[in-house]
Amino acid sequence: MAKKKVEKCLFAAMAAALSVIGLWGCGQEAADGKTDVELVSYKPEAVAAFEQIAQRFNETHDDIRLTVNSPNEAMTILKTRFVREDYPDIVGIGGDNNYSNFLDADLFMDISDFEGIAEVKPAYMDMLKELEYIPMEGTYALPYAANAAGILYNRDLFAEHGWNVPQTWDEFLALCGEIQASGIQPLYLGYKDTWTCLAPWNALAVGLADSDTCNQVNMGNTTFEAAYRETAEKIRVLLDYAEPNPYAYGYNDACTAFARGEAAMYPIGSYAIPQIRSVNPDMNIGSFVFPANSEEANNVLNSGIDLQFCVMKESKNKEAVYEVLRFLYEDETIQLYLDNQGGLTCKEGEFTLPVELEDMSAYIQSGRMADYQDHHYPSEMSVDAMIQTYLLDQSDDAVTAFLQRFDTEWKRYNRDLIRKVQQYQQEMEGTK
Repeated sequence: MAKKKVEKCLFAAMAAALSVIGLWGCGQEAADGKTDVELVSYKPEAVAAFEQIAQRFNETHDDIRLTVNSPNEAMTILKTRFVREDYPDIVGIGGDNNYSNFLDADLFMDISDFEGIAEVKPAYMDMLKELEYIPMEGTYALPYAANAAGILYNRDLFAEHGWNVPQTWDEFLALCGEIQASGIQPLYLGYKDTWTCLAPWNALAVGLADSDTCNQVNMGNTTFEAAYRETAEKIRVLLDYAEPNPYAYGYNDACTAFARGEAAMYPIGSYAIPQIRSVNPDMNIGSFVFPANSEEANNVLNSGIDLQFCVMKESKNKEAVYEVLRFLYEDETIQLYLDNQGGLTCKEGEFTLPVELEDMSAYIQSGRMADYQDHHYPSEMSVDAMIQTYLLDQSDDAVTAFLQRFDTEWKRYNRDLIRKVQQYQQEMEGTK
């Protein structure tokens, strides 16, 4: 693989980060005759789960030794290793823009022949395809675990006051007004940490915009000014029911306030539940799909691939790697991971659904889900900061100015990608 191509696609990285992680090589045979398989995961918070998984694998396999590394700053380390052409066998990463860039750099193996692919829920396979800049033949990731985002709510408060989970936008606004009238804070936002602005943004956008909006913009078929207007207008309405000056409080503040009963609802993903429970272990938490539309039938659950496994194209022992994937995709292994980390499985089958997500079960079972819009945003564009700046803007033309800036910045940071997509589009039209 051409090093220059990788360097161009993966940006600059810090070579010093290599000292953080041991280098095993791709599927190398050790002195004891075992084949070493290295998996690098981008989730340091899942170290305990992966330690158990690796131990169980190694206890049941005499010919393969699995090593799992979950370093801090894993993406920086991976990019550095890729530039140096020092590849692990498997990477555990999220289904986001990093995956898109790595795939575009031709780093991953086509694993269409891995039997576990047939067991992945169709909704998550669709998300994988939408992360491809240019449509590709084959499958390059095994979706493993997902999260869900909507609105967390205090079940005890709802039961005490007789409040019902809203199914439509109008019902949601009416509920916020009723909660506010009772003297309780309806929402806590915690927008000081700019990334938290993306939580309600994504949860609204999946129900109000097409899942492939970013690709449609790249092809020149629409603009963000057209596609995101309703999302931009509705996220602004949330401020009417939030804590005073939400920009003074961060993520931890919001989790703590919600855990202490200072707000009835918190628009955030399931990933916040462990932080909330660290403050109030016994809190009765529920989570419902953001009712973004005037009709419930048009609402969509915001769920994305939190962890997927990709096999490096340079791995030298496909058979051993596939054996690792088989073990990872066993129901018992998946449940072990979910019990430790929470969230949803990307695999079809009977798995324990976290009690906090029971209100979302119908959406999960029917596959009425769509990926986070920000999984398609380049990090350099800093959309979270753009949203925060927009929400702070009190001018009459704030919505239009924000959306026009979104279009301008998108072209600035995706110029090469837009050119590539439109060139592909022209080539396809030429073959008709």
